[in-house]
Amino acid sequence: MEKEIGSWWTSPTESESGRLIMVTGRRDVEKFRSNERYKIRIEVTWKYEGGPDGMPDTATSTMMEEVQEALQNVFAKDPVAVLTGIYTGDDQRDWVFYATSTHIFGKKLNEALEPFPQLPLTIYAENDPDWDEYAEMSEAEIKLD
Repeated sequence: MEKEIGSWWTSPTESESGRLIMVTGRRDVEKFRSNERYKIRIEVTWKYEGGPDGMPDTATSTMMEEVQEALQNVFAKDPVAVLTGIYTGDDQRDWVFYATSTHIFGKKLNEALEPFPQLPLTIYAENDPDWDEYAEMSEAEIKLD
């Protein structure tokens, strides 16, 4: 699935420890955000051994992009979740989704990850009906006028 360039933005920020984090956010989420069914925020985290700058090496980065594409393809076919943000740096990547169901999300996640070797992923979910994390992440976008 090809990403629409205008739908996403990327900005640098820094972690609590002062290391670089690249934040990528999705703009075209209003149809999901206004749908009260998408109230569960799910964060999928991949911790890795980064370089001195906390960024992944080329092989890890390439695998992360393949995983991300697989996730986006599965959720494009069955939109029970929408990817809204990606954080990369400080030795981890976080994908942030808003979903309608943790159970169905888990099934779709397993479907997307099936062709890959076992990955060092952790998953966290909580109710976020007001999309507070998305609003906070959106503050990192650098607006060009």
